Amino acid sequence: MTSIGGVEMVDWNLAVATATRLVRPGPEVSRDEARAVVAELRRHAKSSEEHVRAFTRMAVPGGPDSDTPVLVVDRAGWIKANVAGFRQILKPLLGKMQDRRGGLPGGAVLGTVGGKVTGVELGMLLSFLASRVLGQYETFAPTSRELPGSTGGGRLLLVAPNIVHVERELDVHPHDFRLWVALHEETHRTQFTAVPWLRDHIGSEIQAFLGETDVDPATLLERLREAAQSLVGGKSEREAAADGGTASIIELVQTPAQREILARLTAVMSLLEGHADYVMDGVGPAVVPSVAEIREKFQKRRASGAGRLDQALRKLLGLDAKLRQYRDGERFVRAVVDQVGMDGFNRVWTSPNTLPTKSEINKPADWVARVHRRAES
Repeated sequence: MTSIGGVEMVDWNLAVATATRLVRPGPEVSRDEARAVVAELRRHAKSSEEHVRAFTRMAVPGGPDSDTPVLVVDRAGWIKANVAGFRQILKPLLGKMQDRRGGLPGGAVLGTVGGKVTGVELGMLLSFLASRVLGQYETFAPTSRELPGSTGGGRLLLVAPNIVHVERELDVHPHDFRLWVALHEETHRTQFTAVPWLRDHIGSEIQAFLGETDVDPATLLERLREAAQSLVGGKSEREAAADGGTASIIELVQTPAQREILARLTAVMSLLEGHADYVMDGVGPAVVPSVAEIREKFQKRRASGAGRLDQALRKLLGLDAKLRQYRDGERFVRAVVDQVGMDGFNRVWTSPNTLPTKSEINKPADWVARVHRRAES
């Protein structure tokens, strides 16, 4: 394991091992059925390109930077990919914390023990998510032989066992559901390949957010531990309610400057997720015969947790906020397209200055007035 100035703040290998060991087994399928699912998901990912780009009218330039691979993975593969992504994007923050820790008494011991503790905690969180994510466009994915990416960064992951699990749980047409999922994820790939500046913009915002973090390692670990204890009975429901409920991990370490950055990031993510939902529903009726049934059942599943622990973890990880992003973002996109058409909406991709603010996500008419009035004046 490589290190950043010595022993790492997170034992990444232990995180992978923990998550892989704890993650739930996938649905039972035969080897032939598994191969058929993988092949079909790859076909759907390919066919989705044409559907999404025709509907959105977003042109994807050629060249190696736009050649983002599609990887059909199992839960362990998703875990490895996300640990690699976390390691890449958190490197500056962890380096900063590493330097601070080096001057503390017993810093070396804290590094060894703390890295393993954090690795286990990260592994536990990833094991929870690994059985729930259907697909993911990895924007900041480092490439490897096992997990290739594009020259400019990025790859599309489709998590086959989770897709099969959900289609069985919802009792929907498997082929329709797989294409429906592919349409959503392909929209994300199109967003980043058709808008070259988007990746760097989001990356700079994330690094600015992390750069504002001014929490010593011991305090950060203690806050994470307190949050985890509230999930497993360390706090009663009454005590948690008195404290205002369980905060998300991001909320636990925010500064005022980070709240401003997070507001911008929230607006961008709402746009991206809402746009993907809008496209998925817009393309769906023409190519997915049972799209109405799938959408209705999936919305109910998305909005409900599988019990108290599941709901608490959603809150801790900020997944409740992600659900709001789907809803608010889709409403924004729909309202703008209704008012100025798809080409008018696509002005949103012109530059960072034309992205909606957090308030404009909730008031689409304000975005239309700002961007279109300025462009026409």
